[in-house]
Amino acid sequence: MLELPLFPLRTVLFPGGPLPLRVFEARYLDMIGRCLRQQERFGVVLIKEGSETGAARTFEIGTLAEIVDWYQGTDGVLGITVEGRDRFRLLSSTQREDGLYVGRVELLPAEPREALPREHARLASVLEVVLDKLGRHYQELPRAYGDATWVGYRLAEIMPLAPEMKQELLELDDACERLARLGPRLAE
Repeated sequence: MLELPLFPLRTVLFPGGPLPLRVFEARYLDMIGRCLRQQERFGVVLIKEGSETGAARTFEIGTLAEIVDWYQGTDGVLGITVEGRDRFRLLSSTQREDGLYVGRVELLPAEPREALPREHARLASVLEVVLDKLGRHYQELPRAYGDATWVGYRLAEIMPLAPEMKQELLELDDACERLARLGPRLAE
């Protein structure tokens, strides 16, 4: 069991995927500073009710975020890029006086890598065509088009799906089930 700071957002972070963030609230600026100094990770969880700047109730499954890049914007806002690491289950959370949420979490087992089944090869082909067009965060990402887990996570994060649907896909433990749910939506 781990205790870690939480960053409730209206987006879902997937293992292995990039997420650029603009940080301006004092509670998160302090958190990012601590994480950078101590080389620690924080948890990204999808907001179920509430807002990013106020009180929030979140889903139980989230993803550990590791800061891989940061910059100070000309507008004074801190920009960071995180990459998703392990998924976790949020056991409990509390909100500190400064407004920062801290959670007790248990790490979930890594989803086993699985060869991409032939029936989902089209999904990997589509992903290969669009990935480099999504900007530098994806251009630098290592590729694994033959891995059903990797392909499913990348498609789930880049497709225009409702955050709740992305959350459902994050919570799945079966890469082929994730691809089966994504396939028909890609045709829409």
